[in-house]
Amino acid sequence: MKMSKNSLFAFLLAMVLAFVLAACASEPDSSGEPAGDADGEDTEAAEGAEGGNLVIATLSDAVSLDPASSNDVPSSNVIANIFETLVYQNEDLELEPGLAEDWEMIDDNTWEFKIREGVTFHDDSELNAEVVKANLDRILDPEVASPRSFLIDMVTSIEATDEYTLQLTTEYPFSPLPAHLAHNGLSISSLPSIEADQEAVAGGGTPGASISENPVGTGFFKFEEWNPGTAVKLVKNEDYWGEPAKVDSVTFSVVPEDLTRIAELETGGAHIIFPVSPSDVTRVENTPEVSLDRTNSVSLSYIGFNMDKEPFDDERVRQAISMAINKEGIISGILDDTGIPAVGPLAPDVFGFDDSVEPLGYDTEAAQELLAEAGFEDGFSTTIWTNDSRERMAIAEYVQAELAKINVDVSIEILEWGAYLEQTANGQHDMFILGWSVVTGDADYGMYPLFHSSNVGEAGNRTFMQDAELDEILEEARQTADEETRLGLYKQAQEMLVEDAPMIYLYHQEYLVGLRDEVQGFWKHPNGTYMLHDVTIN
Repeated sequence: MKMSKNSLFAFLLAMVLAFVLAACASEPDSSGEPAGDADGEDTEAAEGAEGGNLVIATLSDAVSLDPASSNDVPSSNVIANIFETLVYQNEDLELEPGLAEDWEMIDDNTWEFKIREGVTFHDDSELNAEVVKANLDRILDPEVASPRSFLIDMVTSIEATDEYTLQLTTEYPFSPLPAHLAHNGLSISSLPSIEADQEAVAGGGTPGASISENPVGTGFFKFEEWNPGTAVKLVKNEDYWGEPAKVDSVTFSVVPEDLTRIAELETGGAHIIFPVSPSDVTRVENTPEVSLDRTNSVSLSYIGFNMDKEPFDDERVRQAISMAINKEGIISGILDDTGIPAVGPLAPDVFGFDDSVEPLGYDTEAAQELLAEAGFEDGFSTTIWTNDSRERMAIAEYVQAELAKINVDVSIEILEWGAYLEQTANGQHDMFILGWSVVTGDADYGMYPLFHSSNVGEAGNRTFMQDAELDEILEEARQTADEETRLGLYKQAQEMLVEDAPMIYLYHQEYLVGLRDEVQGFWKHPNGTYMLHDVTIN
């Protein structure tokens, strides 16, 4: 591994770009939200500042702009500003009307949604119940093989009972269904774009590729162009059904190097940057005309084990590795205290979290005893994968040093983002560093996709955990309407997941966003999505 040379090169490149950007600064070039002022500020005061081109510098590029085909945060941040969902989740994780203006539970297994009238897509086609049905049918189509299908795999019937009424029948009572429909993986595409994609697939194309190349939603921004690896540009939807966006366009610019993103923020080459490395917080806070936005998250950062591979098919080895890592050392030494230690997979604000669950403690002696018991008294060699996130690379180095103390020799491999997702979904890894955001705010989404055996691979279960007892508990929890019963089941599941240790539950992060002072109205949702509807550039 040649970390030192890469770091030196990145530093020199950032310095060069900083001077270039300074010379050019005088020549300036996330989840969607229904109309309204979500952050409670007076948007009328900013009316004179409408217009302009908002530039967001981000770490990674989108993988796909088809809501049904993507399963990563960079893609979701773009998708959430092109498309909309039936239900919207506000900053307190409360549900509000989106493309459905109302919904109710008709009986234990039937939900009815009233679709908003007078909404048109970016291609001028109209929204109605049949269009929504076509979208949900597509998600469940095994030929499409959507990684989002688990969100509604309990739905057995989708019926448009009239032009603007949709009924969903579930196999069993499923109380989190409206929250699942707020997930941008269930965003609504236009019917012509779905039909064009189906034609392309019939001609030998890949499902979702056509939609990804030309995404068509109802959102307050519409797609203009995507240069993979460089930038995605969206433009204002002047015909938006609600209050239009305030800026003329948004560019999601891919800037992998942290120092380069900060240089762009400082010189005005970018208005917003994410992420800001915890080690760069002081620099951002001390920069004139720049501020730092902090948001608590419902996300989990973790180190996963491939339970299909030796030696990680042995629970004792997984427990030993977990106990050999001091999470506090990561949070204080790498994150500068911008996170809280995780006990299990759920953050404290997620429904189902139980603070009585006991973690596996930090204990290197007990870790060595477990390794010896498993037949690895002299240790073993393995690899840990990460993408090029600065914090994840630092965590990989920290883990490498910590595990050396118990004679586990770790090699670090850094992969490009798209390849990283593909290869961990295919099970080519030993250990890997990744995150998961509980977008719905419900424990079902925090555990079912990550640990149920039906979701092995791309859908979320990259540890390849397959446990019949856990499957049964997670299935019962999602089929039970009574909240207290669900809470008890999720407590049981969390205790099992701590004991089985399919992953090291590292921390729940604090989102750190760098903002130019001229940017007003921006906020980042606890699920990680950029909220851009009310943004102005003063």
